[in-house]
Amino acid sequence: MNTSLFSLPAWHQPSGHLHVVIETPKGSRNKFAYDPETQLFKLKGTLPEGSSFPYDFGFVPSTLGADGDPLDVLVLMDAPGFAGCLLEARLIGAIEADQTEDGHTERNDRLLAVSASSRQHQHIREITDLTPQLLHEIEHFFKSYNEAAGRGFQPVRRAGAKRAHTLVEKAQKEFGKSSEQ
Repeated sequence: MNTSLFSLPAWHQPSGHLHVVIETPKGSRNKFAYDPETQLFKLKGTLPEGSSFPYDFGFVPSTLGADGDPLDVLVLMDAPGFAGCLLEARLIGAIEADQTEDGHTERNDRLLAVSASSRQHQHIREITDLTPQLLHEIEHFFKSYNEAAGRGFQPVRRAGAKRAHTLVEKAQKEFGKSSEQ
């Protein structure tokens, strides 16, 4: 039975950790995206010279955000993963943001998580455990990444783990509604 990675459970039971499918590993200039039609990872674009993903980037399965895609998540790990890697992560917060393209603005939040097996980041439980400088750099990355792609990205607020869980629950409900249709 072929199951799309988009429809895997959002949460790992019994651990309660968030499932994350990595699309683009830390340090990559290439942006990969999962294509459910082919069930492969496709090259979606390349970042400008001197730019790279600051941490592993992927999505939460069985979620649907306001932009019509699964929720995006940036994962702090000890070493880069690879495209297609499924991992368990501890949700620590979110950067709630508006993204503008072709004059149309929609919500496109970025969840923040830590790999459940991380040794280097095991002390991080909340977004407030990250330094203000690191959060600024993460937001700057998303702004410049989107700008290079011809889009605007405007952070609205930083939210903690509780709010991030609420965003995942809402996106799970939206995924469930879309699956029923």
